[in-house]
Amino acid sequence: MTSAFAPALAGFGTGLSLIVAIGAQNAFVLRQGIRRDALLAVVGICALSDAVLIALGVGGVGAVVVAWPAALTVVAWIGGVFLLCYGALAARRAVRPASSGLEAEGGAAAGSRRRAVLTCIALTWLNPHVYLDTVFLVGSVAAHHGTARWTFGVGAALASFCWFAALGFGARLLGRFLARPAAWRVLDALVAATMIVLGVTLIAGA
Repeated sequence: MTSAFAPALAGFGTGLSLIVAIGAQNAFVLRQGIRRDALLAVVGICALSDAVLIALGVGGVGAVVVAWPAALTVVAWIGGVFLLCYGALAARRAVRPASSGLEAEGGAAAGSRRRAVLTCIALTWLNPHVYLDTVFLVGSVAAHHGTARWTFGVGAALASFCWFAALGFGARLLGRFLARPAAWRVLDALVAATMIVLGVTLIAGA
């Protein structure tokens, strides 16, 4: 029984090691969790996207991704520009806060959810590191498990789901500490710094 679950546990550990890091996607999920804005949709998009990418990697698409460096360059430029724009908006909120806190949504809830979903999709699929890490790296490690590679992939996908659910819904616990506008300005400043640094890094490495 233990040997049957070993590949899944290995996949779970590998998945966590790749996604538990400060990045654009995690910063966005954290902010949405604190705001309680389209959280279920955001967590679902992140987890489902990772599951799809992991399946592609386990299925052998990782080699194709690495074989097309030009495609990754294009994605890096698009993703870098997007991150810079998002970082600039976060910086603007930090300098000139409006309704950034938990009281924000009101009549614009539908539009806010739509923006959150589109932003989450862009942050997930316009990041070339996602393809190199989740598709290529997970796929490469999974290949070493032979016929149990899909069990490894399931473990990696489960790690992604657990992480995003914990990050998003656990962020609500920080809500009372962010009731003051000044706290939101600090959070937006951190998000802006993360997005801008990652955007510059993507463009510089393209």
